[in-house]
Amino acid sequence: MKKKKVNLRDLKPNSEEQHSHDDGHNHDHGDSSSFRTYVPAIISFTMLIIGIGLDYFDVSFFKVWIRIAWYSIAYLSVGFPVVKEGWNSIKKGDVFTEFFLMSIATIGAFIIGEYPEGVAVMLFYAVGELFQNSAVNKAKGNIKALLDVRPKEANVYRDGDYVNVSPDNINIGEKIQIRVGEKNPLDGKLLSSKASLNTSALTGESKPDTIVKDEKVFAGSINLESVIEVEVTNKFEDSSIARILDLVQNATARKSKTELFIRQFARIYTPIVVFLAIGVTFIPYFFVDDYVFRDWLYRALIFLVISCPCALVISIPLGYFGGLGAASKNGILFKGASFLDAMTKINTLVMDKTGTVTKGVFKIKEVKAIGWNETEFMQYLMAMEEQSTHPIAKAILEYKAEGEDFEATEVSEIAGKGLRGIVNSKTVLVGNKALMTSNNIDVPSETESIVESMVLVAIDNQFAGYVVIADELKEDAKETITALHKVGIKNIMMLSGDKDSITQQVAKELNIENAKGGLLPEDKLNEVESLKKNPENKVAFIGDGINDAPVLAASNVGIAMGGLGSDVAIETADVIIQTDQPSKVVRAIKISRSTRKIVWQNIILAFGVKVIVLILGAGGLATMWEAVFADVGVALLAILNAVRLQRMRWS
Repeated sequence: MKKKKVNLRDLKPNSEEQHSHDDGHNHDHGDSSSFRTYVPAIISFTMLIIGIGLDYFDVSFFKVWIRIAWYSIAYLSVGFPVVKEGWNSIKKGDVFTEFFLMSIATIGAFIIGEYPEGVAVMLFYAVGELFQNSAVNKAKGNIKALLDVRPKEANVYRDGDYVNVSPDNINIGEKIQIRVGEKNPLDGKLLSSKASLNTSALTGESKPDTIVKDEKVFAGSINLESVIEVEVTNKFEDSSIARILDLVQNATARKSKTELFIRQFARIYTPIVVFLAIGVTFIPYFFVDDYVFRDWLYRALIFLVISCPCALVISIPLGYFGGLGAASKNGILFKGASFLDAMTKINTLVMDKTGTVTKGVFKIKEVKAIGWNETEFMQYLMAMEEQSTHPIAKAILEYKAEGEDFEATEVSEIAGKGLRGIVNSKTVLVGNKALMTSNNIDVPSETESIVESMVLVAIDNQFAGYVVIADELKEDAKETITALHKVGIKNIMMLSGDKDSITQQVAKELNIENAKGGLLPEDKLNEVESLKKNPENKVAFIGDGINDAPVLAASNVGIAMGGLGSDVAIETADVIIQTDQPSKVVRAIKISRSTRKIVWQNIILAFGVKVIVLILGAGGLATMWEAVFADVGVALLAILNAVRLQRMRWS
């Protein structure tokens, strides 16, 4: 299917779409972190308590119309949005919603004169909704951070000088200048002799990329060294970074929306109890000799109050709220209750490498000195690397060498190969194999099998050794894979933009059988989409870079490393690991499963008690006290059950 081109100026967050349900109901009450959101519930609760107190002490003025008006105001404070939502649903043809039942049940309580119960039931429902929205709104982001990825301006050469313009207004063939630390705004080819670029946002490649004149430069890459000039080859809407934004938007559109159980259940439950209440009112006419319409109407209204789904409705969001809170305490942020459910179904886990299972920081992995003492060998190398700003040089300079520091002179850079200089009157070469070969220096065959980044050193035209630089595994990376197998995740795959040889080595070290390297964002997306074609596969993806955003959005559950991860990955993902520890993914799965168990316990409890009291109500054996227990009592038990999640421990 051909994808529609995205106009980035029109790419705006749509919070309503993010928060809406498939059934058309919208529970967004605004920012639940705002005190104003809680004001109606506080007013209703205060008036309810005062009203009950006035009733209890039988205050003389609190009678008839004053009493009705008082409880009506308390009711409308929290009930008006629900009644309005029910009416809007009816106008759309969706009659039997929980809003409709909540409305007629509580209004029914008013009709039979049970005003406090009518207010209490609606208040309880409203508080449950606030709890749910509070959890979701704190966690739920949108993809507005994508707009921040796009460079805001570009330095283009016009009329003999460089001027700042929007990347949208630059044409193919124009020349742009990119200063040190700036993000390249457009795809092009390099006009300068060489450039060192950080392309991790696009490819996930952990090592900065050094390119030479006429080679391709991609939008979104960051210039690390000297000022460079680039000839534009693609307009912004066709650039690499725009393509990633396009992928994210399309992948987000393909993500299915999860409808919580109560939405489906209410469609069955609500019409049943409504028609049963009608039946309780009229059917006895044909079977009871002393039928009195008013008495059976009264009984039907009590039946409706008992059938109010408050306990059913509140048991679910509170259960999920408990799970969201427990996850938050463990450094795991779910962006909604539906993702707790989705996490329980995951059986396939796909992960990025750099920044996900590795630290994303260069460290010395091995020092091999040949014919030299290791410390002295490193002193020569460090003296040379002090003249460089390359990230690999910084890693080498972290080596702790005893003794005095050596000093390098006459250091010159050999483009694309390395450095030449003088240290202690000796000629020192530091760089790659091409540098050694061009100076007729033999390199040991053992270096051929090394897949990581490597710095070769020659002193006075003799090979002196090498240093292997690698990205370190996170401390809990190995235990994570073992733990994932234990919780039933058997299919684990690694996808990386880094070199395939490095990816395969890391995968082997972690005991991951399926791994692929050298992938672009499109390739990762295609791999995940291929897995999803099998309906039995429920795929979670863990990543941290901008390049991971399309895959995070397309997977059933997208998990982002939040501590060091990019803003785009965090905003696009469904679950965020705030501590950057991959082992937290296992804990997220365990918390999700515990939450699911608690929620179903609450559903069975609420439904079971409800059915019993409904039968008693239909037979005229239940009073309003039983109705209150069926709602308030069971809901309280559900709350206490949900609170257990906050006390649980997951190893």
